[in-house]
Amino acid sequence: MNPGNVVYRLIVLAALTLGAIIYLSPVLLPADMPLPKFLPREPLHLGLDLRGGTHLLFTVEVDKAVENSVARTADELRRELKDQKIQIGEITQEGVTLSVPLSGSDQRTAFDELIKNRFPNLVVQAGVSDGPPVVQLSPSPREQEQIRRFAIDQSLETIRNRIDQFGVSEPSIQRQGDQDIVVQLPGVQDPQRAKELIGKTAVLEFKLVSEKAAGAGNEKMQAANPLPGGASEYTLDKKVLMSGSAVADARVRPGTQLEGPYVELILSDRGAREFEAITSENVGRNLAIVLDGKVFSAPVIREKIAGGRASITGSFDIKEARDLAIVLRAGALPAPIKIAEERTVGPSLGRDSIRQGVLSLLVGGVLVVLFMAFYYRGAGLLADAALVLNIIFMMAILAAFGATLTLPGIAGIVLTLGMAVDANVLINERIREELRAGKTPRAALEAGYDRAWAAIRDSNITTLISGLILFQFGSGPVKGFAVTLCIGLVTTVFTAVFATRMYYDWRLSRRQLLTVSV
Repeated sequence: MNPGNVVYRLIVLAALTLGAIIYLSPVLLPADMPLPKFLPREPLHLGLDLRGGTHLLFTVEVDKAVENSVARTADELRRELKDQKIQIGEITQEGVTLSVPLSGSDQRTAFDELIKNRFPNLVVQAGVSDGPPVVQLSPSPREQEQIRRFAIDQSLETIRNRIDQFGVSEPSIQRQGDQDIVVQLPGVQDPQRAKELIGKTAVLEFKLVSEKAAGAGNEKMQAANPLPGGASEYTLDKKVLMSGSAVADARVRPGTQLEGPYVELILSDRGAREFEAITSENVGRNLAIVLDGKVFSAPVIREKIAGGRASITGSFDIKEARDLAIVLRAGALPAPIKIAEERTVGPSLGRDSIRQGVLSLLVGGVLVVLFMAFYYRGAGLLADAALVLNIIFMMAILAAFGATLTLPGIAGIVLTLGMAVDANVLINERIREELRAGKTPRAALEAGYDRAWAAIRDSNITTLISGLILFQFGSGPVKGFAVTLCIGLVTTVFTAVFATRMYYDWRLSRRQLLTVSV
């Protein structure tokens, strides 16, 4: 056995242990003590069940998402029909069905060809030949199902983006069932602002203020703020000139003392070109900026506006302007969402859970340590030292990954410690058998570790596979359990097998191990 190799391995083990202890040191130091940048201020994040916070269950109105998609398809269809010079009347929508009145039967062939080539997901429902033909179109059942699934996925991503910018540490956002999304916000005790931020649909549209009285081609829309003269609504053209999809970024600007802060919109390249064309063609008219069905402002277009920037004003305070910028940056929800369930968990429950979890961990750990020391003597004390190392490495890795500790996670830690002890029991029993067979300490140690390794390896690999499956397919609490279990299995094998073997190899290399206390 090469003594230099053993010393090198011990140095690596000591360095890893020291690094883990330093990395975990913030939990023992005063909160206001300055720390190096590489150390985390909070070594472990606590989950909702330990820290307290807000639990929200949202239901996505997926049928509305299909209707919104059909409405956008209607706008595209109008443009395509105009480009192809196919004469039609006013397209109307009822639910997911579009009614398209053609100007004459001679238009039907060209219309059908356009639908086939440009809108293959639309299905012709009926054709009415009484007078000018009216064609009814709707998305195919398969297309409607895809839109519903996409609405859930997009809502999930949009909510996640909004919460990330909201600044909540370690949120949990998960899909539940066919149209529900569960949001858990640890540390958030005021859910109202979170609900408003998450639930805002944020559909941004640019429309012209109508120059005609209310009629078929326009609509009345509420103003977000009172208008001069006491009016409360605008009459707008129905046509949407540009939507929020053209917004690349949104930022809060301070504004003036009279108007307060406002939100500056930075448009994408495509959006900048569209906005320039819109303002160039409508100089002298009022352009309404509509968010979630309310007109926030309707400034007069004085000249063509290039550069890809616009602004939303509306007597905001700084918090309202910041929240509006967040939802515009994160994108619009594809469909309205409503709150199906709301719970606020107080931090007192978390403190009780932590106290009970730590108490169970300490009681179980002390009993295991005493049993190992009493039953296996020196080898038991070595196993206890490996157990302490196991906890230190496990916590350091959890902190490095930014993991969130939950009650199921604590259960995973307790289970891991039990498996660590089990590995040392297997090793010590094998060493006992070899010593009873009359082998020397060196031979007994080598045979004991070699014979125990197969059982330890197989049991940990099968448990690791189970943990990975739980992490892949489980929900939040199950994932918390799986994370601590998988990390604990890796640290268990390292400390219970390799670290203890290093100690024995070091003693043997120095010829100090004449007997094995086991």
